[in-house]
Amino acid sequence: MQADLKWLDDPQTFRVNQLPAHSDHHYYRTVAEMQAHQSSFVQSLDGTWQFAFAQTPQERPVGFEQPDADHQNFGEIQVPGHIELAGYGQLHYTNTLYPWEGKLYRRPAYALGDTTGMPGMFSEGPDNTVGAYLKTFTLNPELRDHRVVIQFDGVEEAMYLWLNGHFVGYAEDSFSQSEFDLTPYLQAGENLLAVEVFKRSTAAFLEDQDFFRFSGIFRSVRLVAQPTVHVNDLTIRANVLDDLTTGDFNVTLNLNADAAQSGAQVKTILHAGQQVLLNQTVPAQAELTIRHVPVPNVHLWDHHDPYLYQLQVEVLDASGQLLEVVPYDVGFRRVELKDKVMLLNGHRLILNGVNRHEWDAKRGRSVTLADMQYDLQVFKQHHINAVRTCHYPDQIAWYALCDRNGIYMMAENNLETHGTWQKMGAVEPSYNVPGSLPQWQGAVVDRARSNYQTFKNHPAILFWSLGNESYAGDDIAAMDQYYHDHDEGRLTHYEGVCRNRVYADRISDMESMMYDPPKAIRDYLDNDPQKPFVNCEYMHDMGNSLGGMNSYTDLIDQYPMYQGGFIWDYIDQALLVNDEVTGQLVLRYGGDFDDRHSDYEFSGDGLLFADRTPKPALQEVSYYYGKYDR
Repeated sequence: MQADLKWLDDPQTFRVNQLPAHSDHHYYRTVAEMQAHQSSFVQSLDGTWQFAFAQTPQERPVGFEQPDADHQNFGEIQVPGHIELAGYGQLHYTNTLYPWEGKLYRRPAYALGDTTGMPGMFSEGPDNTVGAYLKTFTLNPELRDHRVVIQFDGVEEAMYLWLNGHFVGYAEDSFSQSEFDLTPYLQAGENLLAVEVFKRSTAAFLEDQDFFRFSGIFRSVRLVAQPTVHVNDLTIRANVLDDLTTGDFNVTLNLNADAAQSGAQVKTILHAGQQVLLNQTVPAQAELTIRHVPVPNVHLWDHHDPYLYQLQVEVLDASGQLLEVVPYDVGFRRVELKDKVMLLNGHRLILNGVNRHEWDAKRGRSVTLADMQYDLQVFKQHHINAVRTCHYPDQIAWYALCDRNGIYMMAENNLETHGTWQKMGAVEPSYNVPGSLPQWQGAVVDRARSNYQTFKNHPAILFWSLGNESYAGDDIAAMDQYYHDHDEGRLTHYEGVCRNRVYADRISDMESMMYDPPKAIRDYLDNDPQKPFVNCEYMHDMGNSLGGMNSYTDLIDQYPMYQGGFIWDYIDQALLVNDEVTGQLVLRYGGDFDDRHSDYEFSGDGLLFADRTPKPALQEVSYYYGKYDR
């Protein structure tokens, strides 16, 4: 198969040769490696890459992926990182309008009666910048003679991949991990990896989030070797029975297809400290399931006591030698909707939440572990118990950190199509996507699938969120159905159904609104509502904001079906740059980079400045959230 630029124009082509999404488990060669959190199966490709930039697809260096191509004009770039922050292209912040509005005429393929698929819209787009990346590597000895896959944690927005001149695959979902099998094309000694990143494709219609529009390989990249018998996926169900004192542990392991012929064995251990609750060894199979292991006097997971049990899966070869060990933290908690109230472990759930974009003032959305750890300290200090991953999946490490710190998660898909249904402030969905267009359904359901499959085992996730501000239609309903078909232990969220109430009984387990005034919420709750109410966004902390927060928190005491919400938002999106006049470091917002059109300081509506300095409004949040931190 050869790479095809036409894929950029086709909403029905969104993954080519990409491996299926699976659980985010780590695996190690030995128990000592597991304890040190260092796997010799992993080889990082982060660091310096060769790089060339092109303003348009037509100007890109065609054939650069071939080992004998001329690369003398390539410079260098750091991975992970954004192309624009490396000095290429145009920094641009916009909220609702697509970046090309007023410059280029674009309407989504198959909308407005189109039957052509809009060929050339992006593949010939004069605004579609391209980054050509090259990385040479030699496999570490520990990875040789194994199947080797490559993991891209985040590439914005459409990527083509080659190894040693051979086309490997294509992916579009910027904020989900993309994984490809490199094994057929690996060679002894030095290998040449090539990645071509296009800033725009049909995925651009699905990624119209309120943020700076970046491109590039902005999250980590690694090679991962797999032993001959390998756990490809695990699905944990840590249920809690009606008595709220007995756990019900279930796990399904998916191994490679020929595992049964290997003579290998799989040992599964569940323990809490020194107490072993399960220790079972069985012959390896392509699928292994352990059901209904009772856990008496179960230690429940919640915000104040995020207790985690430990699962350990060991794969042993026919001679009893350890091939791999897979650890995973397990939290027992029960999420349910009862008498139209959301309950956690039998108690009414109150969300002291924030929306959190991934952001760093120097690195943009390429955040670090230190950023995440700092944010969790702020959460704890200010009684924030919940986070919405607006409006895309976050870095994988964030979910495990929320498990360990007892932060309730609304895990959102990578979806926002705001500019296709709201124009000049008016609701006008004539060319809304995904809507009910069959040509777009596969892409958005795939985003739901990736979100679920990757993060399904995290106790911190209480809700799956279908996306943000994308109107409503059959395609959004299909996403909701996917989650309900695969996960009985969580609820679904989507605010946009309020724009099209025909879908009210098919989309979202909760009534979710943005910026409804308290009176409107009271009116809803006073009139026999069918769903509990959550403010998925409220208070909008821009400028001197957060006054009157008590008018929302007062509702908690008056209405059991009012269950709190998520403040918009946690941190400003601004960039730390050197002022040309004073030489001082200053924070600059939308519009400060000659970016037009722009939504200007609208990017600055966080409880923290972009350099993570708290704003005075955080004190207000701490006071009122502290009253309900229970």
